[in-house]
Amino acid sequence: MCLGVPGKVVEWLDHDPLFGLANVEFDGVAKACHMACVPDAKIGDYVIVHAGVAISLVEESEANRVFEELQRVNLLESDDCETSKPNLGGYA
Repeated sequence: MCLGVPGKVVEWLDHDPLFGLANVEFDGVAKACHMACVPDAKIGDYVIVHAGVAISLVEESEANRVFEELQRVNLLESDDCETSKPNLGGYA
């Protein structure tokens, strides 16, 4: 399964058309992401990131809806639930 996660563009590092790079923040942690697919993204914009590549712009309201849903899923797993979390191979 592939998962694209919204993040907020906080700093452009390189505006090169083919190798653009920006810091994108996910829950307070900034990661450098390739930005060639979204060269018009501005600081403060939200992008969907998959495998370190920002693949599209997304409205802030939609990004917030995804954040709320991810938080809800996490809360369900952490409440007195007897199911174990899946092994994500070191990615979580």
